Amino acid sequence: MSGQSTYIPKSDLARWFESRLPLIGLIHSSFIVFPNPRNLNYWWTFGGILAFMLMAQIVTGVVLVMHYTPETTMAFDSVEHIMRDVNYGWLLRYAHANGASMFFIAVYIHMFRGFYYGSYKAPREVLWLLGVVIYLLMMATGFMGYVLPWGQMSFWGATVITSLFSAIPVVGNSITTWLWGGYSVDNATLNRFFSLHYLLPFMILGVVILHIWALHVAGPGNPVGVEKKSPKDTLAFHPYFTVKDGFALVCFLIFYAWFVFYIPNFLGDADNYIEANPLQTPVHIVPEWYYLPFYAILRSIPSKLGGVIAMFGAIMLFAFLPWLDRSPVRSGNYRPIFKIFFWIFVAVTLALGYIGSQPPEGNMVLYGQLLTAYYFIFFLVILPLIGLFETPLPLPASIAESVLSPVKPATTPAAATSSAEH
Repeated sequence: MSGQSTYIPKSDLARWFESRLPLIGLIHSSFIVFPNPRNLNYWWTFGGILAFMLMAQIVTGVVLVMHYTPETTMAFDSVEHIMRDVNYGWLLRYAHANGASMFFIAVYIHMFRGFYYGSYKAPREVLWLLGVVIYLLMMATGFMGYVLPWGQMSFWGATVITSLFSAIPVVGNSITTWLWGGYSVDNATLNRFFSLHYLLPFMILGVVILHIWALHVAGPGNPVGVEKKSPKDTLAFHPYFTVKDGFALVCFLIFYAWFVFYIPNFLGDADNYIEANPLQTPVHIVPEWYYLPFYAILRSIPSKLGGVIAMFGAIMLFAFLPWLDRSPVRSGNYRPIFKIFFWIFVAVTLALGYIGSQPPEGNMVLYGQLLTAYYFIFFLVILPLIGLFETPLPLPASIAESVLSPVKPATTPAAATSSAEH
């Protein structure tokens, strides 16, 4: 829960305002004196980085909208107008386009950190589910944004992905027609995607607020996975974690700036600098890099409907993690078998991303099918079995002990299990 606010208004106006709307006191209790586990490492800084990137995407997006024209005969030229004629338009566009990739890099690190350290386990299930909702909204927003430049890959990517909905029995064709606004990807489609791309970031912001609220109710997890037991286990958010988060943010922004200023098109596709042409299909249609693992899963299933189910199922499995992983120990640091399979899973996900970027021919099809099978087996078979049969390592008695005496375990494996349950 949030820390007890010690904020005392200094002026009569501040006291008057605080007595009617205690906004400053809420901020003070939530972001100044809020008690965080004292052993949080730099993997926990990506939540703050994501908050910054969300606001950066909203701000740059709002400015770009002032110069963009969502009409099929003008969209491509309006992007060129932004790049060539608008003051610092090139910077805004590159910051926004690469910002989407930075957003996904940070969110994948954030998700895999939560996976490894068991941040989805009780009492944080709702916190994790809200994170999954944010991820789904991000994927929808990114896809619709990729269509807006109206280049070749924008047009054909939209055509391929939206046509997948036609595989759904009974209602599939109606959904596809509604998404298109007609019977093909055209001006109505571009207008729909533009409207939703502008709206969804504000929906993401709303869910992020709920996510932060849920975090302050349950409290953040920590690398050892034991709960806070005394004031010795915590430190105030400011100045200890504001400085740490600030340093991590600066390092991340340097990485971000390197892409924006030196290799702004590295993560894009050259075909998107060719105006959309419904009569000329690109040799190899691929989505943005952050969708590639799921695109590989889609292509690995021979049936169109089966591929759609597998693709969406691969994403939704993350929502069921709190119930698939039955181990009473949270942190992967104390789960030797889980740790091995976790890193295999990370390698499989990266390999699926590579396969998704390659043409579906030769051995790539077979490799994709094998890795897809392992992806689902990991969630549905391996993870539940590990929770039943794994013997965890001894847990420290408290967070403070893990910091002050990290090599001196205080509990037996049986006691560790009991401690994690409490």
